[in-house]
Amino acid sequence: MLSYTDARQKVIEVTGGLRHIPGREAVEISHAFGRILAEPVFADRDYPPFDRATRDGFAVRAADAAAPGAQLECIGEIRAGGSFDGGVGARQCVEIMTGAAVPPGADAVVMVEHTKREGNRITLERVAERGQNIVPQGKEAKANSLLLAHATRLGYVELALAAQVGQARLAVSSRPRVAILSTGDEVVAVEAQPGPRQIRNSNGLVLETLVKLGGGEPVQLGNAPDELGILRKSIERGLEEDILVLSGGVSMGKYDLVEQVLSDLGAEFHFTGVAMRPGRPAVFATCRGKPIFGLPGNPVSTMVTFELFVLPAMDVESGATPRPLPVFHAKLTATVREKPPLAHFVPARVEWEGTEARVTVLPWQGSGDVVTLAAANGFLVVSPNRLEIAAGEWADVLPRRGAF
Repeated sequence: MLSYTDARQKVIEVTGGLRHIPGREAVEISHAFGRILAEPVFADRDYPPFDRATRDGFAVRAADAAAPGAQLECIGEIRAGGSFDGGVGARQCVEIMTGAAVPPGADAVVMVEHTKREGNRITLERVAERGQNIVPQGKEAKANSLLLAHATRLGYVELALAAQVGQARLAVSSRPRVAILSTGDEVVAVEAQPGPRQIRNSNGLVLETLVKLGGGEPVQLGNAPDELGILRKSIERGLEEDILVLSGGVSMGKYDLVEQVLSDLGAEFHFTGVAMRPGRPAVFATCRGKPIFGLPGNPVSTMVTFELFVLPAMDVESGATPRPLPVFHAKLTATVREKPPLAHFVPARVEWEGTEARVTVLPWQGSGDVVTLAAANGFLVVSPNRLEIAAGEWADVLPRRGAF
C-alpha cells in the first residue's frame, strides 16, 4: 500500500502522462484571479519608464551634497505624473514627490525630513550619495522582458503586474471540468427529510465547493444508488468530463460497487488504497484517458483525500505545476500517540501566541465527525515514522482549505 506522499506523486505522474492539452479562452483581467496563464506576459516598456524618486524630498547633484550643511537653491517642483522644464545645475535642487521623474542633472534625492527650508534656500543636513532614493529607468524590468511565464497562476500581485503593462484581457487555460458523483442507497438530497438510517448528501456540496476553490468547474451528477446499472450509467456520464470524482462505494463492503463498475469499463487502477487515516480506501484509476478518483464516503475522509490527490490532478489538467501541500510547523500543546502503520490526519485547532503557532488536537469520533471538523482549522499530520509527538515539540499541520 502506497504512502500518501507516493500516492500523490503517482497521481501527478499519471495525470501528466495523459498529455491533455487544456483549452484556452480570453477573459477580462478583473475575472482572471486564480486562472492559469495560457500565454506569457511581457513588459511593454521599461519599468520604471524614467528615473523614479522613492521619497518626498529634493532632487540634487550628489557632488553638491558631499558634506552635511550644504545649501542649495530650489528652482522648482515636480509632482508625480508632472514634468519639469530644464535641469538641475550646480548648487541647485528641485522639490520632488514620491513617484515623480527625477529631472536631468540630478542624481540623488534627499528626504525632506533631512532638510531645512528658508524660502528657496534648502539646507541639507545629511550627505547625499549618487543614486540615493532613486530607482533607475528599467531597473525593475526592461522593455519586452518576460514578466509572467506561461502556466503562471494569477494571484493579485500577478494581476497587478499584468494591469501595469496594459493587459486588459488575458489568455488563460480553460478550467478543468470535474464531474462529482456521490454513491449509496443511504444518501438523500440535502433538502430532503432523511429516514432514520439515511444521511443527507453533504459530500456533493463539499466536493463542489472544493473544486471551485481549486480553480475547477464542478459538474454535479447527484447521487447514484448501490445498483450496478445505474452506477455504470452515471460513471459513463462522468467520463465525458475532464476528471471524475466519486465519493463512497470504494470500501470492502458487499455493496461497495465502484471498483467493479470501473473494472467492467476497462479502467486501469494505479492504487486502491493508501496508508493513511482517514482515507485508507482511496482509489485512483484512469479510463478513456480520464483521471478517476474514488474517495471514501465519510466526509472527513472525502475532504482530506481531495486535498491530497484530486487537487494536484486539477492543477495538471489546467496546465499548471501542481501546488505543493501547504504544510507548516506548529508547537504541540499536548502529547499525541497514534497507531502504526498509517499516517494520520487528525482534526486540530491552530492558534498563535505572538508569532508562534500552537496546535491542539481535537477529540473526534472518526471520519464521519463533521461537527468536530467545523471547530478545527487544520489537520495534525502524524507520520508513521513518528507516531508519538510530545507536548512542546514541533509538528506538521495541513491547514483546512479556506480556514486561514
